[in-house]
Amino acid sequence: MVAIIDYDAGNIRSVEKAMAALGEEAVVTRDEKAILSADHVILPGVGAFGDAMGKLHKYHLKGIIEETVAQGTPFLGICLGLQLLFEGSEESDGVEGLGILQGKIVRLPEDQGLKIPHIGWNSLRYPNAGRLFEGVQEDSYVYFVHSYYLQAKDSGIVTATTEYASLIHASVEKENVFACQFHPEKSSDVGMRILKNFLGIHRL
Repeated sequence: MVAIIDYDAGNIRSVEKAMAALGEEAVVTRDEKAILSADHVILPGVGAFGDAMGKLHKYHLKGIIEETVAQGTPFLGICLGLQLLFEGSEESDGVEGLGILQGKIVRLPEDQGLKIPHIGWNSLRYPNAGRLFEGVQEDSYVYFVHSYYLQAKDSGIVTATTEYASLIHASVEKENVFACQFHPEKSSDVGMRILKNFLGIHRL
């Protein structure tokens, strides 16, 4: 069973639909027992970093997420869900993120003549091998919607990058924690393969 964490963020239903398309039982929940007993856990989301962290605290989800990761459950952050896993964001000064991974979330530069937010399809490069991308050719296209991006402190956890006004750390992997800045659930066959790869990863 897959637990999709419900913290009143957008984009949750599209992830639920993607799980159904893959034949996977999924529950949208903020229930502690359901999350901790799940085989896989997904933290999706679109919206503002500070608001999202406020809701994670409101629903007492921060500790549940930390416990889920600590017990080795495969955990996937998507879009805002990736950003929340890190220490903080320029979008919300003074708001601490989950701090499960180290790095900073910064605004896409506006001096490159490119539209912000970045909305559209970009190709991926793989600086390090990542289990999410097994069977997914390099230069495959995935769908992005974001104004802020990750600069991971440890380049060794970066499994995919793309270029848009800057070098974007588009996906990371560390032990049982995975995250994508792009939306695999909106990335056609490539995205479904990425999600299927995630579902094939077992608890540590």
